Amino acid sequence: MFIDEIKVYAKAGHGGKGCVAFHREAYITKGGPSGGNGGRGGSVILQADHDLNNLIQQYYQPRLIAPDGEGGMGKGMDGHAGKDLIIKVPCGTLVWRLPSAPKPVAEEDDDGELEAEGKPTFFPTAISTRGLIRSAGDTRAQEIDLSLEEEEISDGKMPAPQGELVADLTENGQQFILCKAGRGGLGNRNFATSRNQTPRFAQPGEEGDEGEFIFELRIVAEVGLVGYPNAGKSTLLTAISKARPKIAAYPFTTLHPQIGIMEYPVDFKRLTVCDVPGLIEGAHNNVGLGHKFLRHIQRCKVLVLLLDMAGTDNRKPWDDYKQLLKELELYDPALVEKPRLVVANKIDEAVAEENLKQFKKKFKKISVLPISAAFDHGMEKFRETIRAKVEAAEKAELPE
Repeated sequence: MFIDEIKVYAKAGHGGKGCVAFHREAYITKGGPSGGNGGRGGSVILQADHDLNNLIQQYYQPRLIAPDGEGGMGKGMDGHAGKDLIIKVPCGTLVWRLPSAPKPVAEEDDDGELEAEGKPTFFPTAISTRGLIRSAGDTRAQEIDLSLEEEEISDGKMPAPQGELVADLTENGQQFILCKAGRGGLGNRNFATSRNQTPRFAQPGEEGDEGEFIFELRIVAEVGLVGYPNAGKSTLLTAISKARPKIAAYPFTTLHPQIGIMEYPVDFKRLTVCDVPGLIEGAHNNVGLGHKFLRHIQRCKVLVLLLDMAGTDNRKPWDDYKQLLKELELYDPALVEKPRLVVANKIDEAVAEENLKQFKKKFKKISVLPISAAFDHGMEKFRETIRAKVEAAEKAELPE
């Protein structure tokens, strides 16, 4: 199962409360305050790991709760700090913080009932504060605003992640504090003064940060393979790397992105290639499978537009080329500006030669690389061309 977007709830640990205590020991009268400090809570920390390729761990554990800090003790002993909760996520994970719900304070009316004008009444519990519209004895009802859901459905599009982008984890080992731990409270020994030598109060611990987040994975790869179903993307990935995706003679064989490593044995250069499911007309608007995975080619330095030059599914290669560019532009105009390589696959077919000539007549300024991935024809030229384009793109990104 491939998971590239998941909603999680994270909460850092509560700081331990300070202690109110006084020193008691034989032959020491009025030893003074000796309450220890509470330990801080544990933080929720995200760490990028290149050994992971999807968010399956968060799918089975969507609640990320760090332990609380220990309370202070007598004899000046401080409480233990809560252990940080380190969550490993794949490189290329974006973290969106969802807006938190408002928490109006309920007031009592003349009848002694709680109410809040125009807002739901909130009843604090030991776990959280939830919005309720009515409470009668043991019966409680939760208020759910369905107007927002109706607006999202009426557009006919998948709702984009709403909220603030707080982190983009791209490097292996990169860490980000998702929720900061609460600070521990001070014991009464910290409040002793010359005028108040026996303070009988201490600080409570502070609450840790909490909130709801969306983890969105965008695979970090240098090369992205884009094309219609049955264009031969999986076959090409098999020919240039050791990846073994499923290959069959029917559309949508690839159901989730596949990653392959293209190696150059001369100088041990490695390029990461991402194969996304086939795109069809309307892919930017929830048609087919490609709309879910177009995000994974946004980080690619070079895009490979793979065309079925033989027209196996009764499609014209030049129509496929126009439609692919249109879908990429409608999804994200920046994708069209990326360096790209047009590859004509299945050139071993008899009709492919004639289609290639017509394609070059229609697009005279477009250079086309003919290959046959199934028979390793043109693979060496493809590898050299891709490397040159990736190196040129990397140089262009360097500051002047």
